Amino acid sequence: MEPVVLSSMNLPQVPVIDMEVLLDGDLMDSELSKLHQACKEWGFFQLINHGVSHSLLDKLKAGVEEFFKMPLEDKRKFGKLEGDMEGFDQVFIGSEEKPNCADMFYMITLPEYLRKPHLLPQLPQPFKNALEAYSVELKSTKMKILSFMAKALEMNPEEMEALFEQGLQSMRMNYYSPCHQSDQVTGLHPHSDATGFTILFQLNEIDGLQIRKDGIWIPIKPLPYAFVINIGDILEVITNGTYHSIKHRGVFNSVKERMSIATFLSPRLDGEFGPAPSLLSSEATPKFRRIGHADYFKEYFAHKFSGRSYLDSLRI
Repeated sequence: MEPVVLSSMNLPQVPVIDMEVLLDGDLMDSELSKLHQACKEWGFFQLINHGVSHSLLDKLKAGVEEFFKMPLEDKRKFGKLEGDMEGFDQVFIGSEEKPNCADMFYMITLPEYLRKPHLLPQLPQPFKNALEAYSVELKSTKMKILSFMAKALEMNPEEMEALFEQGLQSMRMNYYSPCHQSDQVTGLHPHSDATGFTILFQLNEIDGLQIRKDGIWIPIKPLPYAFVINIGDILEVITNGTYHSIKHRGVFNSVKERMSIATFLSPRLDGEFGPAPSLLSSEATPKFRRIGHADYFKEYFAHKFSGRSYLDSLRI
């Protein structure tokens, strides 16, 4: 196993993008350039002043904490059904003598007709209301981020809107228990996200997310109430390789539990995607083939891959 980077001292830091500055007509160009470089060179950035209220995020945090503190038999009422990916699950990582537990709860949140009736609709109040409000807020935030990306790319914004406005949204809540052998155990193995992009809210601001850049693992120091945004494989395809999905991993903390909620954002299921037509020319030819979104995920989960080899299989 590769060693875990224990300190961010003397390491480069993930760029920080300010949504309020992006929305400021006088200051937008400079911040837009920062966003563009972050997506090209890092595939990650932290977003501050994103517009989602602190009060809603506090309610969401309280709901996630209370959910994971529920007795196991109560959490199992939300458990995965046979052959289904959605629901509550426990993952045991490490040695058989001293396994470390990671609790995870994954579900589709938008479009509403895809919600499983035994999951989000059955969550206890006020957590259910907070999660539904957060889902709506992130749909709006998603479209703002994508519009700025399109502007930075000099891409036709209508292409982004057609792909993502009615797109798929899913969430995974994560609870990593404290681990006294945190330097030897990886909670979430190195991977790039198969989706469009991800908005991560680190609920208790505990270090644990690391990204692979220039041959080393760099920890992301969470900022209060900030979102960590990362480019997924689908956006790498849509931008024809200008923006990059980057390998990242989650690690355990040695003294305190770590909680987060990741929101995965993708195009509409009934459409297809490929390099955006407005980014192509006689000089800029497509680097990836077009594929239906539903077929993409069907192939992805059927694919025998390691790392990012499925994305590589889409290359022309």
